[in-house]
Amino acid sequence: QVQLVESGGGLVQPGGSLRLSCAGSGFPFNIYVMNWYRQAPGKERELVSRIWPDSNFDSADSVKGRFTISRDNAKSMVYLQMNSLNPEDTTVYYCNLFRRGSDYWGQGTQVTVSS
Repeated sequence: QVQLVESGGGLVQPGGSLRLSCAGSGFPFNIYVMNWYRQAPGKERELVSRIWPDSNFDSADSVKGRFTISRDNAKSMVYLQMNSLNPEDTTVYYCNLFRRGSDYWGQGTQVTVSS
């Protein structure tokens, strides 16, 4: 079955960096678009960035120039490098796959930006 497992969240000071990782299994990773979402309490889940199998990607305006998504198809991994973090980036980040009409989600990883 499809599994997505995130890691790499934590507490970081404003201006700092974190790298999130997501390990995918149970599906042919190298042919699917992979997504990073985030959801703050009481808000809609927001698409942060997505990456195509050929590593083309796009990102939300709120993170452009600060966050970079990447993938390693050989390892079935997708990453989110987050730089210049600010308190507004504090929330839970989720790895996502949309496959055969269904959304699959990881368990989420908490990112907290605070001094």
